[in-house]
Amino acid sequence: MTKAADTPAARSRDRGPLTPGSFAAAGSGLAEELAERLGDVEEILETAVAQADHLADEASHHLLAAGGKRVRPMLVLLTAQLGDGSRPEVRSAAAAVELIHLATLYHDDVMDDAPLRRGAPAAQHVWGNSVAILTGDLLFARASLLSAQLGVEAVRLQAETFERLVLGQLAEFSGPPAGADPIEHYLRVLADKTGSLIAAAGEFGLIYSNGPRELIGPLRDFGERVGIAFQLADDLIDLAGDGAKTGKTPGTDLREGVPTLPVLYARRAAAAGDAQAAQAIVLLDEDLSSDAALEAARRAVVALPATAQAAAEARRWAAEAVEALAALPAGAVRDELEAFAASVVERVA
Repeated sequence: MTKAADTPAARSRDRGPLTPGSFAAAGSGLAEELAERLGDVEEILETAVAQADHLADEASHHLLAAGGKRVRPMLVLLTAQLGDGSRPEVRSAAAAVELIHLATLYHDDVMDDAPLRRGAPAAQHVWGNSVAILTGDLLFARASLLSAQLGVEAVRLQAETFERLVLGQLAEFSGPPAGADPIEHYLRVLADKTGSLIAAAGEFGLIYSNGPRELIGPLRDFGERVGIAFQLADDLIDLAGDGAKTGKTPGTDLREGVPTLPVLYARRAAAAGDAQAAQAIVLLDEDLSSDAALEAARRAVVALPATAQAAAEARRWAAEAVEALAALPAGAVRDELEAFAASVVERVA
């Protein structure tokens, strides 16, 4: 039986918040190895985003320079430990995955009209929508160049992932079709928009380290499920997080009308006759352009059982992600992936 002090959640708390080199316990040989390789990935990223044109170069560097946890490239580097993680192809794959992620952020911020990203002004608020969209396109192009250097399989995996990212964004934009369950629709959107790229990260790491191919399925299942948990946790952070830590105004999703899981649960409860939920929905459906109105609606939703229910759902997806790892050999990689799944739903930013 696993001791309480040695659970994935406990290991996650022991290491503190995720940082670029902290998928492994601080001070361990694995942590040092991954941190060194992530440094190489950063150099590849810096070269990949560089442009001769001043505007293109400045805009392309904007979010890269703003930082980020580098979760996806770290997953590539970590799953590559199941094979030969020292291969240079692994680092190129990690950079390609991060470029895809960065590109989607530029596009997402335009669609959401987000004011901030990673504590910095969103690109469209600096240069306008057109420049932000074109910058995302440039980063997709550079990711494609890296994938092309890796070979046909990398191009296929990137194309399939990109297709799901776009379809997920379209499904979110269009909303659930008539007669569909809004909650099931939303979870499918998360699987496409977030789970697909995290799943691809694990697959990239395994393939380009020449790891055992029979583990592709379990790693993809893990990535899909932990990606959903990751986004559900992000939704809760947007709703109830500390803006000083997240770099975003709490309740931004409410203001933009994004139907996150707490809101979907609240609307379902209101439709079933829950008076407290109905009162919160009245506030949500008002004009939330003022900070006072937004804060009133945000507090009302946070106080509902729907928010705790959404948190429990995030934990359930994280637990299912851990279950998918049963096929992996016991050892550091599986331990760290389990700890990552736990940290996803415990983080605050």
